[in-house]
Amino acid sequence: MVIYDGECNLCASIVGFVLPRDRDARLRFAARQSAAGRRLLQASGCPEVDVTSVVLVESGRCRERSDAAIRLARLLPFPWPILAGSRLVPRPLRDAIYDWVARNRARWFGRRPACLLSVGAYADRFLT
Repeated sequence: MVIYDGECNLCASIVGFVLPRDRDARLRFAARQSAAGRRLLQASGCPEVDVTSVVLVESGRCRERSDAAIRLARLLPFPWPILAGSRLVPRPLRDAIYDWVARNRARWFGRRPACLLSVGAYADRFLT
């Protein structure tokens, strides 16, 4: 389960990128602003996460920030799992870069006036 900021254009673009590449439809998505997103964060026992962080809940484990992004890349078909090599970069440095992008994402990519809750043909992969 991927929990993302549904009002962020960068986050929506990433979701739009992942959907067609997740050919086995293993991933489900929920906007953080949705009732499902809030419920999943609470039910999964994820620690209180910053609103700027994407969260990947998988097998009862919560991953956030750069760890979530790296795991998400590993779940996609070749060549995307190659990005998992960035795990060799120390987590504090990876997360510092992640946080820098997260802090600037609205200015660089803009925000949506409404929350992205689903994407057309993939509506069945979104929880609301």
